Amino acid sequence: MVQETVLDLRDLTINFGGLVAVDSLNMTVKKGEAVGLIGPNGAGKTTVFNLISGFYKPTRGDVVFMNEKITGLAPYDVCRKGIGRTFQIVKPFGKMTVLENVMVGGFSRTRNPQECRQIAAEVVEMVGLGSKKDALAKNLTIGDRKRLEVAKALATRPEILLLDEVLAGLNPTEVDESVELIKEINASGITIVMIEHVLQATMAICNRIVVLDYGKKIAEGTPAEVTQDPEVIKAYLGDEYETTVN
Repeated sequence: MVQETVLDLRDLTINFGGLVAVDSLNMTVKKGEAVGLIGPNGAGKTTVFNLISGFYKPTRGDVVFMNEKITGLAPYDVCRKGIGRTFQIVKPFGKMTVLENVMVGGFSRTRNPQECRQIAAEVVEMVGLGSKKDALAKNLTIGDRKRLEVAKALATRPEILLLDEVLAGLNPTEVDESVELIKEINASGITIVMIEHVLQATMAICNRIVVLDYGKKIAEGTPAEVTQDPEVIKAYLGDEYETTVN
């Protein structure tokens, strides 16, 4: 059975002055996949997410979602199409409860407060924050704030979820719990694309990895394939690797 392509990045490029932050990126994501986007700091990973979600407009190329060109749409329109995302730096509405924070995402799907509250309640339980649904967001630990960030994105009822370093800053137990949560989300039918520096976790979740360096795709394949790729090793280890192998 051929999987349907849900996301297709075609020659995606963006320049900031003289800097080419993303350079001619071609990348497809199939329905139900979990794809990792990895690379050194400054490789252009979050910029790719900003291009997909409408925060940036590309200099060249297109973003195609569910066979529809969405290049240049505003972020709220991209969200309504079915693309949810999290952000590296979590900024919950501190004076609102956990449930109220998640309802903010739910209102992208319905104007009915009761229906929105039901959506939010289901998502809060799913991410493991049910016992804290009435707690103020400002009182949450970093681990729970990360879960809340995921919950807000899930409440938009996405077809595809872009996760930007949701494991950063977590302790080993929290990482393990979050890995299981992301697997559950993916198993529920939501397609995942994730940026993550915790490579062991990325390899445990993702069936395919795309590697960026200086805005260009340098490798793509299974976790086993990319971790053995000399270009990937060089990108992470730099000149020391080059000296070692020559």
